[in-house]
Amino acid sequence: MEKFKVNGPTRLSGEIHLDGAKNACLPIFCASLLSSEELTVFNVPRLGDVQTLLALLRNLGVEIEVDFESKTCVLNGRGLNSNLVSYELVKTMRASILTLGPLLARLGEVRVSLPGGCAIGQRPVDQHIKGLEKMGAEITLREGYITAKANKLKGARIVTDLVTVTGTENLMMAACLAEGHTIIENAAKEPEIVDLARCLISMGAKIQGEGTDIIRVEGVSKLHAASHRVIPDRIEAGTFICAIAACGGSVFVRNFEREIMGLAYEKLRSCGGEFLEVGGGLKVNFVKRPNAVSCQTAPYPGFATDMQAQLMAVNAVSDGVAIIDESIFENRFMHVSEMQRMGADIMVKGSTAVVQGKKRLSAAKLMATDLRASAGLVLAALVADGESVVDRIYHLDRGYVNMDKKLAQLGADVLRIKG
Repeated sequence: MEKFKVNGPTRLSGEIHLDGAKNACLPIFCASLLSSEELTVFNVPRLGDVQTLLALLRNLGVEIEVDFESKTCVLNGRGLNSNLVSYELVKTMRASILTLGPLLARLGEVRVSLPGGCAIGQRPVDQHIKGLEKMGAEITLREGYITAKANKLKGARIVTDLVTVTGTENLMMAACLAEGHTIIENAAKEPEIVDLARCLISMGAKIQGEGTDIIRVEGVSKLHAASHRVIPDRIEAGTFICAIAACGGSVFVRNFEREIMGLAYEKLRSCGGEFLEVGGGLKVNFVKRPNAVSCQTAPYPGFATDMQAQLMAVNAVSDGVAIIDESIFENRFMHVSEMQRMGADIMVKGSTAVVQGKKRLSAAKLMATDLRASAGLVLAALVADGESVVDRIYHLDRGYVNMDKKLAQLGADVLRIKG
């Protein structure tokens, strides 16, 4: 099992290039199931989850050509020959649930295993099921599998009980081939949903309202060939800005798009430092300890729960006291005990953490529990005195392309080791 060996503290300087957004890429790949023609996707990140989903789609009969050097993937669903998405294929990745809507719309019947993914609390798929049932699907849950049948999905008015990103994506994709008009109310507004909608529109779908809480879809008989460029990864952007804030230094973040960052950008600016948007990116400069910044996680455009652990690492070495309220997932403070072992002054009560900034942290052996927690621990290790070892970085590799190499590029002493 691979680990990161991190020697700190360090200041960062230089330039990095953001990769494409994993959370945009995965649903866009699933959109290929809706068509029997080619979908060409650009800015594809070389990530574990991306490769897992490609293996899953190949297993269903999708023809795939991928070149990670050019960050290009061509998918063609003309050979689609299976409607079974087995547990062995989905156990490590929650996004596999995004095959449910497209396969049902295209084939009329599908059997999908309930998904796995990060161990960060309950993430039910009931909103996906309720929405598809509104569109006329007959759905049963048995032995860990969702079985859905529909001769032809029908347009419907769907009001989700809560805001769900993958639920919105699944229902929007299914509605593209449904008969009639579908309205999805209380829809998620994430940039990744907008990116998926733009891809679907380029394939011939009729969608309005993406990026708002009401999405309207007029079903069409088929979708055609298209090409699409995936948006940059806003969570990777926020993670590296947090690294610069915690460590200090001056870094140019290339391929940065402010308009997709939501409240996270304003919160990160509140840490202090200088932020200058220039052609093709963002120049970030921190010369002193960051300010403490409080936040409450919320659906987009609120502060992303996927940025909570990274901001906590910044607050651990900040000048002040911050309050972090985790309102999305009930089990997303698992990184706190590891940061406390480094000397971080963090108190947790329920879904709230109070962080008293300290001038220094101490190195420790650390254990990652999920994707974003692992990023937070790496950031904490960068500012700690001495040599830290972060175990279970396979979590990190699911969502960050070559994080160790990118940090080393900025002058950090980070080494990937075996054992």
